[in-house]
Amino acid sequence: MTVQPNFPDAPELNVLARAASTLGYEIVDIAGFLDLVEAQARQQRAALSAVEKGADDIEAANTAVQSAAHDLDESVTRTAVDVEASAEMVRALGVQSRDVAAWVQDLSERSGTVSDTLKAVKSNNAQIASISMQVNTLAINAKIEAARAGDAGRGFAVVAEAINELSRKTKDAAGQISANIETLTDWIATLGAEATEVAQTATDLIARSGETDEALTRMEKSVTDTQDQAARIDTQTQKVRGAINQFAPDMRGIGGSIAKTTDGIHEAHERIQRLIDTSEAIVQSSAALGGMTEDAPFIDYVRNRAATIGVAFEALLSTGRLDETTLFDRRYEPIPGTTPEQVRTRYVDLFDEILPPIQEPALDFDPKVVFCAAVDINGYLPTHNAKFAQPQSQDVIWNTAHCRNRRIFDDRVGLKAGRNTAPFLLQVYRRDMGGGAFKMMKDLSAPIVVNGSHWGGLRLAYTF
Repeated sequence: MTVQPNFPDAPELNVLARAASTLGYEIVDIAGFLDLVEAQARQQRAALSAVEKGADDIEAANTAVQSAAHDLDESVTRTAVDVEASAEMVRALGVQSRDVAAWVQDLSERSGTVSDTLKAVKSNNAQIASISMQVNTLAINAKIEAARAGDAGRGFAVVAEAINELSRKTKDAAGQISANIETLTDWIATLGAEATEVAQTATDLIARSGETDEALTRMEKSVTDTQDQAARIDTQTQKVRGAINQFAPDMRGIGGSIAKTTDGIHEAHERIQRLIDTSEAIVQSSAALGGMTEDAPFIDYVRNRAATIGVAFEALLSTGRLDETTLFDRRYEPIPGTTPEQVRTRYVDLFDEILPPIQEPALDFDPKVVFCAAVDINGYLPTHNAKFAQPQSQDVIWNTAHCRNRRIFDDRVGLKAGRNTAPFLLQVYRRDMGGGAFKMMKDLSAPIVVNGSHWGGLRLAYTF
């Protein structure tokens, strides 16, 4: 037990103690503000990093677009050349097709003329054949008359025989000519029909070549328009690149400034934390020297309650209801489906039985008291006051404020309260009430000792 020096009249020490307490309040409040600023700075730094990455992505994408536009321009240029060559070829083919069609049409017309001529030849040949028949008849009659005339008609009979022979040959020749004319007529007719069909095909080809020429003309225009658009894309990407090149240094400068600011805030936060430790040490020292503040009754009360818990734990060990291995169990088993996460140890059910009669009366000790709960050296709080030990719901914010038992509070205040071995420890902190709400609190703790072994501490939290 700490021996208090005898200062029957020490108003300066009392003023120092109160000033130290007030200083601790202000420092913690500033530290909380720095927490928010540091968190915002980190968010801004992360956002800026995302912006810088986005700018890099935009530059990369812009480079890709510019390259694609350049390739497109070259491709369109080659296509334009090919289309122009194709158009010229189709136009030349159209001219040739029209020439062929004209020639085929002329051939069709001439075939008709030849057919008419062959008909006339065939008619004339038929007349020759008819005359030949008549001559043959006359020759036969002449031979008959020559035979009747006897020797006087022999010369005439020879002539008649020659005429008959000529008539027969003429008839045979006429027959052969007629056959040839028939074959030639059929061939000419076939040629005429084919020529007519080819002429129609050529006419269709001429029409289609005209349509193809129009399509190629439209294609040439489309290619030209595409080439213009590719050129515009290339121009715009160059402008984007120029803007990015101007924008990037500014972004890097802002990033460097935010990084320095963030580092500075972090350094200031660490210094504030050290200042908090110093202010707490001043409060501790002034109280140890006999400085009287409004915290003195709370100090006596929490030390008494912590000693009572230590005795209760020793009684459990002596009766065999609890063994040291279980009491100092540091294995925390997560409770499924809990948010924020709650955990169990082997002793929680027994603690739920013995701790409430010691902790709950603290809520009536003073209207400022918010909670009184024991934590082990890792900040684990097995049994809380009833109002903070509600069954969890689906609302995480509500759970954070009302379901605080079975949780590990390993923040700076929670760990220092559980690990402190001095007679008492007074801390000022901002308590997270859930939903982004905080409340300035004093956390007064005293160590819980069981048979000479440090188990943890009893936390007594109260408002200013």
